[in-house]
Amino acid sequence: MPAVLNYEPLVVAPRTAPVRLSPIQEEILQLKRERNAVILAHNYQIEPIQQVADFIGDSLGLSYQAQQAKADVILFCGVHFMAETAKIVNPARTVLIPDLNAGCSLSDSCPADRLAAYKAANPGIYVVAYINCSAAVKALTDVICTSGNAVKIVNRVPADRDILFVPDQNLGQWVMQKTGRKMRLWPGSCYAHVQFTVRALEKVGMRFPDAPIVAHPECVQAVRDLADEVCSTELMVKFARSTPAKEIIVVTETGMLHRLQREVPDKTFIAGPTDTCACNDCRFMKMNTIEKVRDALKTLSPQVDVPEPIRSQAFTPIQRMLDWSK
Repeated sequence: MPAVLNYEPLVVAPRTAPVRLSPIQEEILQLKRERNAVILAHNYQIEPIQQVADFIGDSLGLSYQAQQAKADVILFCGVHFMAETAKIVNPARTVLIPDLNAGCSLSDSCPADRLAAYKAANPGIYVVAYINCSAAVKALTDVICTSGNAVKIVNRVPADRDILFVPDQNLGQWVMQKTGRKMRLWPGSCYAHVQFTVRALEKVGMRFPDAPIVAHPECVQAVRDLADEVCSTELMVKFARSTPAKEIIVVTETGMLHRLQREVPDKTFIAGPTDTCACNDCRFMKMNTIEKVRDALKTLSPQVDVPEPIRSQAFTPIQRMLDWSK
């Protein structure tokens, strides 16, 4: 007997009615003008936040936007390491985050002191760090990458260097497969992405047999092997535009479905389920609320600062990434 879902899948259908902003969203837009602020929002943010953002994207795209920002204030709607990155590349700006406690399981899996100890025990190791890490860890690395440019970055590392890839072992494994480059992998993972399973995706696939599966490389290998396309969130938008399919199963954090619906409005998106839930939210990304966005602009807090010695050291591998990604 075929397996069946024990919950209704989360389906985001094409939108036909125009979006109307709420009073609090209108208040945010007014405060943004008064503060001369720019709002950057990650793809995983809730829809009301995405609707008031100036730029929405993945870590790479938002890093470029943060560096180029001319506004007095950068309000970064994402998690802490993202706001730190904005401060690293544009230190003259006031950088805010709606909730200072919005962390990241990947970042937490690689403390700076442990990485420093590993480097001391392995002199000459070339450290490639996924951008999902703290400023202190970035300061210890040779180059940063994102899921969107990791293959390109690793291909640029001199062939005679041994590579340590931190902190996501799943992304690192995928990059090894794509590049053929052997790397040592740090034992970290995104708690949200590893909850996706083959069993759950096969079940939802029975409900939508013509829908291709597009998965984030932070997923485990079994899920990546099942997917029709493995790519970053930014490339998911391109995939959705180019595929002839009218329904697409999206295996990443559910906030991505809002952007997909907005930019590819003629298609239907199904959230990748887990074994226990119809979708998968990152509890850290969802700590940011529309009320906290307003309050941050009102009070110009909480602010994110990076001590200058760490900031200047972390800037070098980030700039190397930006240069190599052009």
